[in-house]
Amino acid sequence: MVSGTRRPASWWLPRTVVALRVRVFEKVNGDRVVTLPNATHGPEVFERVYAHPAANGRSAGAGLSDLFWYWLAPGPEVHQEHLEPGERYDEVAATTRRILAGSSAALAEAAGRAVADVLHTLPGTRISLVRLRDLLMPAWAAFAYELVFRRPCPPHARDLITAHADDVISALKCTGLRHPRRRARLTAYLRERIAAGEVPHRLPASLTPAEQALYLQGTFFNTAVVQLSEATAHVLLALARHPRVQRRLWERPDDDRYLARVIDETLRLYPLFGIAHRITTDEVPLDDTTVLPAGSVVCFSYPDYQATGHERPDEFDPDRWSDPAARKVRYIPFGVAANRPCPAWRVSPIVLRVAVREVLRRFRLDSTASHTRSNPHRAPCLLIPRGLSPGRRRLETMRRFVRLRDGVEDVTRGVRQLVLGTVMVLHARRLRLAARYFDEPGPGRCPVAHHGGSHGSNETTENKESNG
Repeated sequence: MVSGTRRPASWWLPRTVVALRVRVFEKVNGDRVVTLPNATHGPEVFERVYAHPAANGRSAGAGLSDLFWYWLAPGPEVHQEHLEPGERYDEVAATTRRILAGSSAALAEAAGRAVADVLHTLPGTRISLVRLRDLLMPAWAAFAYELVFRRPCPPHARDLITAHADDVISALKCTGLRHPRRRARLTAYLRERIAAGEVPHRLPASLTPAEQALYLQGTFFNTAVVQLSEATAHVLLALARHPRVQRRLWERPDDDRYLARVIDETLRLYPLFGIAHRITTDEVPLDDTTVLPAGSVVCFSYPDYQATGHERPDEFDPDRWSDPAARKVRYIPFGVAANRPCPAWRVSPIVLRVAVREVLRRFRLDSTASHTRSNPHRAPCLLIPRGLSPGRRRLETMRRFVRLRDGVEDVTRGVRQLVLGTVMVLHARRLRLAARYFDEPGPGRCPVAHHGGSHGSNETTENKESNG
């Protein structure tokens, strides 16, 4: 067993700031919201409701959608995760699966090359203090580009993708405001590539060329890049904080089974999805006496669900997965099969293993920073080149600096997240991007099923009233 004490997210933060921030986001949800699991309805209800065919609405009819559309703009109306069920969603999802298809060897090779290119920029003769998410995001930007275009990623494109992905995830975590012009530069680049016939895949015919660019931007150069960057940062930070686990991986570089356990345990303890929300399109029973009416917003809490059914759920223990029975416990790193699982469920484990090995081959990891699911500090870590023997006093000084800076940043970041989060919530409520989109007549936006359509007036509103 490998035990590790996780510092709670509120460490160093004044409780009043945390309480105020939680209150702001609670107000966004409105009154017709239920979060599962909860004190009354446990993980079994979570599983049953999540898989219910009527828990399939994505954006229409939920106040929470205005906030997510605001954060993910431009193009949330054609983002695969936000399309309503129907023919358009089916076509987009099929396109994503085709682009992600490929042999495991080819995917691994592309990922290893992209990560190695980034690691080559680090010095091999001294310790580097990095933010793991920032370090690896350009690698996953290049990897995603190669998936879409089937050619190496030019530096200019990698910079555009990285800037866009970083802007989206910073806004989602409320550590920074959105910068629509930064995002628009990537949109323009993708539209040019599509117009030039440089995308070797058949893109959804139901989307206009402008929408096709937004689809690629949202699915591959936003979600894919962000989630792979976050996942890799979590795994590496977990290894940095648990040297015995890291040493075992280093000593057994070909032990795929143990590396898989490390990744599984990381994604169990630090799931990439905090809350997934769905809107009910019909009545959904919670129990024998409680029924959710159509139009209810159901928030599925991955951290709460994945903490159930495990002994010592707060401890990082990869060996828990050595028991075959562990596979039957509550663990859904890529969602549930009955309700839009992550389309990268096959690709992600392959490329994550490659990335972790590529880093460990070059560096020993060390970090005294806190490790929480939200990862707002972007995973500070010391990278010690293999073969380098740093002085004990120097290493301890650097470790103390990382710990001290992390504590100071907790205070300033918490206040900043409260202020910026409030600003963005209010701005999103004023713009009402999702609500206005579904209220306006247009292709695919009928009262029964909203399948998405042209970008319409939202693009104009977004550009005129953007912040940043």
